[in-house]
Amino acid sequence: MKHAFPRQTLALAALTLLAGTASAQDMVVKIGHVAPTSGAIAHLGKDNENGARMAIDDLNAKGVTIGGKKVKFELLAEDDGADPKQGAAAAQKLVDSKVNGVVGHLNSGTSIPASKIYSDAGIPQISPSATNPKFTRQGFKTTFRVVADDVHLGGTLGKYAVKELKGKSIVVIDDRTAYGQGVADEFEKGVKASGGHLVGHEFTNDKATDFTAIITKLKAAKPDIVFFGGMDAVAGPMIRQMKQLGVEAKFMGGDGICSGELPKLAGGAMGDNQVVCAEAGGVDEKDAKAKKSMDDFKVKFKKKFNADVQIYAPYVYDAVMVLADAMVKANSADPAKYLPVLAKTSGHQGVTGTIAFDEKGDIKNGALTMYTYKGEKRDMLAVVR
Repeated sequence: MKHAFPRQTLALAALTLLAGTASAQDMVVKIGHVAPTSGAIAHLGKDNENGARMAIDDLNAKGVTIGGKKVKFELLAEDDGADPKQGAAAAQKLVDSKVNGVVGHLNSGTSIPASKIYSDAGIPQISPSATNPKFTRQGFKTTFRVVADDVHLGGTLGKYAVKELKGKSIVVIDDRTAYGQGVADEFEKGVKASGGHLVGHEFTNDKATDFTAIITKLKAAKPDIVFFGGMDAVAGPMIRQMKQLGVEAKFMGGDGICSGELPKLAGGAMGDNQVVCAEAGGVDEKDAKAKKSMDDFKVKFKKKFNADVQIYAPYVYDAVMVLADAMVKANSADPAKYLPVLAKTSGHQGVTGTIAFDEKGDIKNGALTMYTYKGEKRDMLAVVR
């Protein structure tokens, strides 16, 4: 028995078939992202992840083609809890998922062990925030970062403590993580090279909340500057307890404490201009074009996520875009084919400035931005290169 189908039905079926064929021809590119989205610094991890999501959405809205095929970018986001073992497990999961590239991890302590896993798999990894020098000095061709390292960060802060803040009696505290110890050691070198006087070095950990013993001990040294190598979740309570115990000293740290959340974590104990920190990156506000680019990003980010940028989201965004740009130029999303192009990245205009990599995978001419706080607002002091 024959059935007559309306022409409209046949036309619709043909369109559906064509659409299915077109969809099948699209290329899916998986970008992995890893950061601590649980635990004490989850606010920083979520900031990073949102930067990645924004980049993925913008790439898909743009309609990127690679090798003549339209690309659909997908984000595979993992939580490493700022824990090296969890970070390694997350890295292996992304490798098993056959991601085309990875942006992350946030911490040096997770980025360094994960980097070997990505290297063994031949998958490019760009960290938006890991500053420990070791990260790019292991001989891995797959490892890159878009921020300056601790040699620049810690050394500049050490020099600033002596030359600009006129520190006479400086105490260092670090949290024994790869990041905290690394930046503290470079800070000490910077202080000594500038003729400064160190009167003590104390240790804590990245989950500590009670610093009474440390602060009581350092109080006897009468420091005028306390430098902390670690993250804002520990720095905030430390600042609060310093005030409670009568230690009136400038408080310094690297990018790990230089967040929008620090004043809240300190419970209102921060005095104006008391805290001086440095972001491993940043845009010179005197450069009108660069400032507008960053300001526009922050407005767009706030509208999309109803949250202010903490620190690293713009660097994550740029890292995703650098990966995509290398794939487009190489005409391939195959890591083996686009990796050589990625390594030669030069003159990429990102939200955070011009991005180019040296032979180790470090960013060339990386900026460093000095900040202080007035109330709950970060106030830029200077951009150093």
